[in-house]
Amino acid sequence: MGITEEHLQRVAAKRHAVSDAGREAAVAKQRARGKLTARERITAMLDPGSFRELGQLVEPMRDTELTSTLDAPADGVVTGTGTVDGRPVCIISDDFTVLGGSVGVVGGAKVEHLLTRAEKYGLPVIWLQEGAGHRIQDGLDSRHFASAGPIFWHLSRLSGWVPIATAILGPGYAGPTNMAAFADFRIMRRGHAQMGIGGPALVRAATGEEIDTETLGGAAMQADAQGVADMAPDTEEECFAAIRRYLDFLPRNAGEAPPVLPCNDPVERRAEALADLVPDNPRRAYDMRKAVELVFDQDSVFETKPTHARNMVTAFARLEGRPVAIIANNPMFLAGMLDARAAEKAARHIAIADAFGLPLFYFIDMPGIFVGSGAEKTTLGLRSAKMLYELGVATVPRYSVMVRKGYGAGYYAMNGGRGFKADGTWAWPTSELCAMSIETALNVAYARDWQNAPDPAARKAELEADIRRNLTPLRAAEHFGVDDVIDPRDTRAVLADALRHAPLRPHEGGPPKKRAISPI
Repeated sequence: MGITEEHLQRVAAKRHAVSDAGREAAVAKQRARGKLTARERITAMLDPGSFRELGQLVEPMRDTELTSTLDAPADGVVTGTGTVDGRPVCIISDDFTVLGGSVGVVGGAKVEHLLTRAEKYGLPVIWLQEGAGHRIQDGLDSRHFASAGPIFWHLSRLSGWVPIATAILGPGYAGPTNMAAFADFRIMRRGHAQMGIGGPALVRAATGEEIDTETLGGAAMQADAQGVADMAPDTEEECFAAIRRYLDFLPRNAGEAPPVLPCNDPVERRAEALADLVPDNPRRAYDMRKAVELVFDQDSVFETKPTHARNMVTAFARLEGRPVAIIANNPMFLAGMLDARAAEKAARHIAIADAFGLPLFYFIDMPGIFVGSGAEKTTLGLRSAKMLYELGVATVPRYSVMVRKGYGAGYYAMNGGRGFKADGTWAWPTSELCAMSIETALNVAYARDWQNAPDPAARKAELEADIRRNLTPLRAAEHFGVDDVIDPRDTRAVLADALRHAPLRPHEGGPPKKRAISPI
């Protein structure tokens, strides 16, 4: 018996019933919230016509009294494959129109199947999240819950193997937040998305605390203050564009080289503005992001966590078309000093760059690491050590440019000098390198000298002048602490020349241990 028109119509009718066109009321409700549906999001995220859905026709388990009447098209989640800029990806989109975006047992099997494929084929994963995560109704049955689904196990295996990008586009408390934590790129839609371990209702029941959802888990908290999300665009379309931009810098998986694009920006281009970027007064601020924009390929810089820990800049860019990762101090905020949030931000950026083979470029204006009881309450000792640790275990090429101040242990953390076997290290003539700030040194090491002098102010000024004469970049170069002192306008050409000679991973993995142990 061959295929009949009745067979095809039966399948088409089932497919229509679970599609957006067949669920007009639910779709209208979602759009009234100013949001796209799960499938509309996929269409907006992927190349036109590239999506191939997997498991569209599944039904929920319905094997208990509590679940026997559940209506859950596709079991609450849309999964499949497609392409982004012609490159294949796996994509998951939670469907908030189905029981608040909760995913049942069969829906979980769809996700697991897709993650297995992502690992096997080495494909990036995009997860568009909105909803409650694991469906409570299914979880109230030990036959389902006792085995504990393997989603987190899959995400652990995928981490560092393929790029994982997630967008929280609505409520995303509990499971979605836990799953988003495994992504190397996390964004949330400002004004619509929330993240956190538990929402206001759960918080109220567990602790008695009354708090609104935006204060608890909105973008001001989770992106700007805490840095849980890398950024918080205003629209869904901007979220999708950010994910596409992020993936553009990375290989399909860690076994491949990052994608190099044609470059029309001459490597010999000299940015005259760099000559005047650093003020004569060492206490005056300037925006380090201008240096980054002027050195790397035009319009290629993509900053991550731009509203969080703004004293540290983390970004991706290109140099002669080759993707690179950037870590830079920004004296516009907190004088560029290193605090716990900045250290965590930098450490994570190093890990992502190293996982996917992007060279690291540091731009240093480091006046030091915060001290005091406030700093200790943030466990800054461990978090700054984590930044050092990530630099120490990184295997990609690593370069540093001394722009102005390079003080103390913060200079080490910023890949200064030879401490972490940098592949290249250069200083601008505006550089000043020493174990601590001059003012601190005068008040610690030389306090008795100038305080007991006949004219304390004059003696202090004399000591300061003597110290400052010893901190020049020329003296740093004399004993090969840096490779060279360069004209800031030549930075682009110098860095590009160094990178041309560097293989993907020039550093050895170290002794034959199983793994290193992160400070935190």
